[in-house]
Order: sequence, then structure tokens, then C-alpha cells
Amino acid sequence: MAAPDPRTVAVVAAGGVVGSLGRYAAGLALPHAPGTFPWATFLVNVSGSLAMGLLVAWLVTHPGALRLARPFVGVGVLGGWTTFSTLAVDTVRLADGHEQLAFLYVAATFVVGILAVGLGSLIGRRTWPDISGAQEDS
Repeated sequence: MAAPDPRTVAVVAAGGVVGSLGRYAAGLALPHAPGTFPWATFLVNVSGSLAMGLLVAWLVTHPGALRLARPFVGVGVLGGWTTFSTLAVDTVRLADGHEQLAFLYVAATFVVGILAVGLGSLIGRRTWPDISGAQEDS
């Protein structure tokens, strides 16, 4: 395995700082009491899914442009912003006495998250012209 490019490592780290600080701020802004719906985690994961859909659409329509965009935004910012581990902890805590809410939380996160990726991708494809030369199916 080749050594990673130091510039790529730097932009992933910088993006991770941005995303993690944003997620921390969201948690402070939307705290939740035990046994209640964890809105902050839900909203960061869903908004991260929407942003990932937008990013992928942009990258597909602009191949080779801004080589460091994917590692900075996709791995760094969105990796720091979204959080599967907190989703898992919130779910385990909710399942201790609030089983139905725990199920609703997991189901809503995955369903709405998948829909958000699709919506982001759709918005991105309709917003940015395809400069890759690929033709979209009609």
C-alpha cells in the first residue's frame, strides 16, 4: 500500500474538524432528555445524507474537478458531521424502556436518510450541468 498523499490527509483532517465541531454544536443546540427522541443526531444524519447526495451528484457531473473535494467534504466534513456510533448509543438507551420509540428512531433515520441521499442526488443532477460528457437517461 502506498503512503497517503499528505495534502489528502490534511484536507480530511481539516474537514473532520469542521464537521465534528458542527455536530457538537448541534448537540448543544438540541439536547434531549433520556427517553426522548434524539433530534440532534437524527437531523445531523439526515442532513449529512442530503449533503452526500449533493456531493455525489456534483462529483459525477464534474469528474476530475477539485481533486480534494471528495476527501474534504465527503470523508472529512460529512464523516465528522454524521454519526453512526451516536445513533447506536441513542438506540440502546431508548430501547431500555422505550422500545417503540427506539424502533421509530432507527426506522426513521434509515428511511429518511436514504430518501435524503436520493433527493440530494436529484437536486444536484438538476442543478449542475453534466460536463463529464455522459448522457443521462430520459
